[in-house]
Parts: sequence; structure tokens; C-alpha cells
Amino acid sequence: MDNRETEGLKSLGKKTEYKSDYAPEVLETFVNRHQDNDYWVRFNCPEFTSLCPITGQPDFAEIRISYVPDIRMVESKSLKLYLFSFRNHGDFHEDCVNKIMKDLIRLMDPKYIEVTGIFTPRGGISIYPYANYGRPGTEWETLAKQRFASRE
Repeated sequence: MDNRETEGLKSLGKKTEYKSDYAPEVLETFVNRHQDNDYWVRFNCPEFTSLCPITGQPDFAEIRISYVPDIRMVESKSLKLYLFSFRNHGDFHEDCVNKIMKDLIRLMDPKYIEVTGIFTPRGGISIYPYANYGRPGTEWETLAKQRFASRE
């Protein structure tokens, strides 16, 4: 039996269907096969686009996601489809970064996660929103506070 079937993955290995607006429902997970040790998973999406909610003009960014998984991990093709779903979605830079982080927390319940948006300049100003989360009551909450405090 194919692992995709046992994991319940729907998009991996199938024809890609792109959503026309923000679509958190496309996100999928699979079981972390290395729950016995902590490790980082990092994704970089250098071609992220969204729309300014005021002007409707496109905004371009590099989105960086780093997390320490627990039981569930995000499947990378579903993450790509999810990030691409922002293409026609109107939201401010800070909202995009926080939505991405909160959607991934709801999806996976990671030990730790951080999301950075490196948006290209518009009107001579670039914006780099950063959001992070560490599971409350654990060493990961402490790490989140430390990393947040050390950001420039």
C-alpha cells in the first residue's frame, strides 16, 4: 500500500490544483517518524505573493518557516499550495505572517515555530514581519521568548 494512502495525503503525487484565494484547508500532515529527537524543519518560499488589501497591488516576499515538530509534520506540497493561495488574497504583510503561523500551529501543534516575511520594498520601505510560538509551559516557550527578544 502507498504511504500517501496510509497517511491520508491527497495532493502529493497528483495533478496540482491551485486555489484562487486563501485556502488553509489544503494543508496536510503526516506522522513524524523521528519523535524521539528534536530537530529543525525549515522551508523557504522565495516567490510568495499576496495583494495589498487597500490598493489591490501585488506584494512580493520571501517567506521563511522554521519549526520543531512533535507528532505531526506539514506535507511540503500542501504547504506550497497553501502559500500560493495567498496570491489573490488581500492582507497586510503582518497579517500574512501571523495567519501562516497560526494555521500551522492549528494544523501540527509543533513544539516551536517561527515565520518571517521578507517583503520587497513598496514606496521605498520594506517590511519584515516576524512571529514565533513555543508551546506554553515548556522549554519551547522560553526559547520563543529568547528568540523574539533577540530579533533586530
